[in-house]
Amino acid sequence: MNPVITPSTEGAAKPLRPLGELTLRRVAIDTYKENVAYLHRDCDVYRAEGFQALSKVEVRANGKRILATLNVTSDPRIVQCHELGLSIDAFAQIGVDPGYPATISQAEPPVSIAALHRKINGERLGRADFLAIVRDIAGHRYSKIELSAFVVATNRGELDREEVFFLTEAMIASGRRLDWHERLVIDKHCIGGIPGNRTTMLVVPIVAAHGMVCPKTSSRAITSPAGTADTMEVLANVELPFERLCDIVRDHRACLAWGGTADLSPADDVLISVERPLSLDSPGQMVASILSKKVAAGSSHLVLDIPIGPSAKVRSMPEAQKLRRLFEYVAQRLGLSLDVVITDGRQPIGRGIGPVLEARDVMRVLQNHPLAPQDLRQKSLRLAGRLLECDPDIRGGDGYAIARDILDSGRALEKMRDIMQAQGAKPFDPERPELGALTFDVTAERDGVVTGIDNFQIARIAQLAGAPKVQGAGVDLLRKLGESVKAGEVLYRVHASFPADLDFARQASGRDTAIRVGEAGQVPSVFVEF
Repeated sequence: MNPVITPSTEGAAKPLRPLGELTLRRVAIDTYKENVAYLHRDCDVYRAEGFQALSKVEVRANGKRILATLNVTSDPRIVQCHELGLSIDAFAQIGVDPGYPATISQAEPPVSIAALHRKINGERLGRADFLAIVRDIAGHRYSKIELSAFVVATNRGELDREEVFFLTEAMIASGRRLDWHERLVIDKHCIGGIPGNRTTMLVVPIVAAHGMVCPKTSSRAITSPAGTADTMEVLANVELPFERLCDIVRDHRACLAWGGTADLSPADDVLISVERPLSLDSPGQMVASILSKKVAAGSSHLVLDIPIGPSAKVRSMPEAQKLRRLFEYVAQRLGLSLDVVITDGRQPIGRGIGPVLEARDVMRVLQNHPLAPQDLRQKSLRLAGRLLECDPDIRGGDGYAIARDILDSGRALEKMRDIMQAQGAKPFDPERPELGALTFDVTAERDGVVTGIDNFQIARIAQLAGAPKVQGAGVDLLRKLGESVKAGEVLYRVHASFPADLDFARQASGRDTAIRVGEAGQVPSVFVEF
């Protein structure tokens, strides 16, 4: 099935007077979601127009126009006086060959800059303000400094629930909106913060094997050692043309791909590029980010996982209920059917933390392997069961048993293999995964039981070991909460591919192992709604 795509609409900026032509040059620098242009300091255009470094400029070539941040160099190896350099993303957007003639001019300030200043001052913004701001963000009219100001302002002065709705609505309008011509289009999402929580890669083949449509476009890791797209990339290609993804969904009822090629809520991708280094993830921005992507993708029903635990994003039941109400309010205004589930976030899910280790866990669950992590299996079955109960032909409470039958029978594994094959399967053996060859073990210092696992610290150790960029890097957990351990026994093993990464991870684990060993009565209680 091919979806109907509603294109984004955006008013064109007033054309500016073109300057002298320069020759385009592709500068092989990844500037991560920011268009950057490069001029030589002795370039006639630079000197004549009084450009300043980090100012916004407009580049035109072959009838196309992009906005970029200007960098100035004195090194002719980067760009020569007659050339205009563009970073990797910017060059791809302009869509011409190297050497093509182009012009550069001063860019007009974003029309929404006054609204941004009002938000910085703590004022409440309306629908038109958010539409203008998000349109300028999606159009790359904001510099990284201005983007950071917006992210910090909406984090510091928490958005009220109507502002969150306006922001979500504006983010949907900034890109495509899909219509799959299906009564039920389902999705599952977790707010994050729990390492190894790869339930999506199990839920999708289960519900697709039942016949439900689940076009799953996932993100890469923002602050974690692996996102769904990072782990799926171990098994198959995830960066596929949008038209190919539509074909896969039509043929197999589902996909598991990176969402960057779909142009769904593109302003969100730009904002994430700032939120990641700032480690900010406010409730309002989280709700807008998640729900805008789901609605734009054409989802009609969503099961949302909110883990709760001492080192999760959400640490108390009152906080979880407050976040749930905000999600439900915005989803109801958008016409999205939402089922929020509060789950156990006291520790990582599964054993592996890092792309290859998490792929191993997923495949073992699908294969009903005796070493499959049972917590990952059980949580995935319960989430899949909730989604299956969106089907009016399934009686409430029966979803779990149906999901378990699909998994136990091998139908979920068969569906996953079909999806992998359609996306370009890669060789992978869960019994002999290609892990980083450099390792060290972290051992218990005393006898007792595991009473605590710090999600943030264990994820940090996996990241320092190289995950997710190094697929085989990460942490292999050998003990979980409540399990007995003796002094000197291994708690977890760290894998890395480079000596420096191994040393960074070793130093971090030396400062804080992330695992506490104590008495059985010290294991924290769990509050879940399954």
